Amino acid sequence: MEIKPIAHIYNDFNEKFGLPRQSGMAEHLMSEIIMDEGYRMPDAFRGIENFSHLWLIWEFDAMGAAKDEDDDRWSATVRPPKLGGNERVGVFATRSPNRPNRLGMTVVKLVSYEETADRGPVLKVSGADIRNGTAIYDIKPYVPFADCVPEASEGFTYEHKDEKLFVLFSCAVPEELWGDRFFALQEILELDPRPGYQDDPERIYAFDYGEYVVRFKVNEDRLIVTEIEVRE
Repeated sequence: MEIKPIAHIYNDFNEKFGLPRQSGMAEHLMSEIIMDEGYRMPDAFRGIENFSHLWLIWEFDAMGAAKDEDDDRWSATVRPPKLGGNERVGVFATRSPNRPNRLGMTVVKLVSYEETADRGPVLKVSGADIRNGTAIYDIKPYVPFADCVPEASEGFTYEHKDEKLFVLFSCAVPEELWGDRFFALQEILELDPRPGYQDDPERIYAFDYGEYVVRFKVNEDRLIVTEIEVRE
């Protein structure tokens, strides 16, 4: 079976570093889904506004797994960041991108649906853990009575799900970042973007956030944003 993208998603993250590790963890992080040519048919979205959440099927491209179509290498075990980056578990017991087929699945909140003259149907969604420009292969409604299993066990993720850092800003925040973009940035930083195996309180980390570069360091349970500057 061959599959091809039906859309692409756009937001403030051009790289993996800084992205939430799971969907829904940064509810203020907004993204737009723009349909590709050939799929810009309003009829295909009839009734979608009656659903609050959607499933996205998408491609891990620059975020792991094989680097090109001729490279089918993958690892049977991976090292989840939340386990410190040292303990190995089976790839099928994780959400790791390093898997045989580069498919991810994510639940997002549907914020709005709009039919535009130049871009066709546009979906605005929140809480995605997907980087800017990623290919979307399918969109499906999230159905709570079928998709939610309240008694499901959470494996190794349970003991780490509520871990958050206290975020401080020791620098000025540009006016353009105030609003949802600032709240999204704060949520992302609270989740600790660092690799799980790194814990150097003097190290300065950096990631791109839209047109800005955000630099920070972490000391115990405090994350300090040291600089926010326009990206060159």
